[in-house]
Formats: sequence, C-alpha cells, structure tokens
Amino acid sequence: MSARLLDGQALAVRLQQEITPQVAQFTARYGRPPGLAIVLVGQNPASEVYVRNKLKAGSGVGFRADLERLPEAASLGDVLALVERLNRSEAHDGILVQAPLPKGLGGDAAARVFDAIAPEKDVDGFTPTNVGLMVQGRPALVACTPSGIIELLVREGIQIAGRRACVVGRSDIVGKPMALLLLQRDATVTVCHSKTPDLPGVCREADILVAAVGRAGLMTRSFVKPGATVIDVGMNRVTDAAVARALFPAGHPRLARFQERGSLLVGDVHPDVADVAGALTPVPGGVGPLTVTMLMMNTLRAARARAEGART
Repeated sequence: MSARLLDGQALAVRLQQEITPQVAQFTARYGRPPGLAIVLVGQNPASEVYVRNKLKAGSGVGFRADLERLPEAASLGDVLALVERLNRSEAHDGILVQAPLPKGLGGDAAARVFDAIAPEKDVDGFTPTNVGLMVQGRPALVACTPSGIIELLVREGIQIAGRRACVVGRSDIVGKPMALLLLQRDATVTVCHSKTPDLPGVCREADILVAAVGRAGLMTRSFVKPGATVIDVGMNRVTDAAVARALFPAGHPRLARFQERGSLLVGDVHPDVADVAGALTPVPGGVGPLTVTMLMMNTLRAARARAEGART
C-alpha cells in the first residue's frame, strides 16, 4: 500500500484564493482592509522565518499586515504595553504574539501575554475566553493548526464521525484543541502522551492518527492501523547524519538533500508509514501551510465581527 498524500500546500493556496475576494469585499464595504499585527520579541531565527511567512500571506490576501518588533532585552512590561496598545488600535483586528518569547521574560511570560490579548483580536485562539468557548462547542477564534487539520480532513472527504481518533500530544496549542475539535465532529477520541502505556498498541486502534509530539520519526509503521489516516504535525530539524540515515535509505532524494545542506525538516511520523497508512500528510507541505492560512481566516472572521459590532 502507498498512502495517498494529503497536500496541505495545495489546499492552502485554494483557501487563500477563496479568502482574497472576501477581503476585497470587506475593504470596499468598510473603507479599510482587515488588519493583522504580529509581535516579535527578540531575534529567534525560526520565529523570523515564521513571521515572514505570515506577513507575506497576510499581504497576499489583501490585509494590512504589520510587524511590531521588540528587542531581546525588552521587559515583560514592554510586551504587555505593546499588546495593550494593539488592543486599542482601530486599524488592527487580529493580534499574534510569536512564540517562543525570550527566556529572560520569565517562565510565565507567555501565559501573561496571551491573557492580555483582547479575546476578539486573539487570532491564535489561545486566550482563556476563546478556549472556553471552544470547549463548550461554540467556537469563535480557534487555534490555527487544529482547525487547519479539520479543514483538510473535510476537504479531502475523510470521514470523522463515528471513527476512532488518537491524538498523540497534549499541548494547549495542538493536542488538546485537536482532541476537542475531533470530539465535536463525533469521533471517539483518545489522547496519548509520554506516560501512555503501550503507545504503539493504542495508536494502532485509530482510524485517524494525529502525531504532535516533536520527536523526529517517532511514529513508525508499528503505530499505524493499515489504511488509517495519519496527520503529521511535527516540524523537526534533523542535523545528525545518523538520524537522517535511520529515516531515509541510501539513495533516497531527501537523504541526498541532507548531505547537501547538512539539515532536513522532518515530521514525527517515520517515512515508512507511507507503506501502511491510507492517507498521510507530508512534512514539509502538509499541516504547516494550513496553519498560516487559518490565521488569515481567523483574522477575516475577527475583522467582520468587529466591523459588524461597530455598526450596531
């Protein structure tokens, strides 16, 4: 069996093509484009890339997309003050604070910053208000990666209702909201983590398996029920040649690419899973592009809600 690849990049392009005329209609009606503000603290190289992609996507669909930078030495008070200014901004409908924040801000900095974002502008879906609404089954702005996965499953015609789903990972950003969204679409959901006994055996019961643990190639074919749909959320940069050789056989194009560049981006799912699964998201090109696109959809949703509220 060779798994059908679920092309998140292609779906992201289609969704952005759908969004663009809606943004133009909003701009014509309200005299301004939807506005997205991205806060970047410090100079994390990976964050620089992610932010650049988000700004490009926002500008591409017609948003006002602004980058608000703070230096590595900024205090937590500086970050909170910036968030409060953006909360009051009439030009910005969405606020995204790029994680991770510098360690010097303190262990509770991320929670304090996310809590400070106005829920109606929380396009990441991380505030307690938006998480609570999602838990109650009346979502407003939902975390982008899980909502992108649901969009992919629906658009690819993969049945969710009545199926067994297993989510490996319990983060607030992916694992927990993913489990809730699957449950709300009538899947029977199991959440696994580092303390789960017989992890491969539990995963093999799933018709839909979501891997979100952050360990390169952890999920081998022994984790996968034949014909299952496997969603790989992992984004792991491999720089160890031994790890690369364990993932890809000699002569494989991706191994050759590793040898050229000295690094490779891989998922949590081992490549040999393609021989067992019925459908599989690639890394890169699977879930990642959808995360950015769902951010755009959340920003447009937030803009409409603010504009309509201002008219009433």
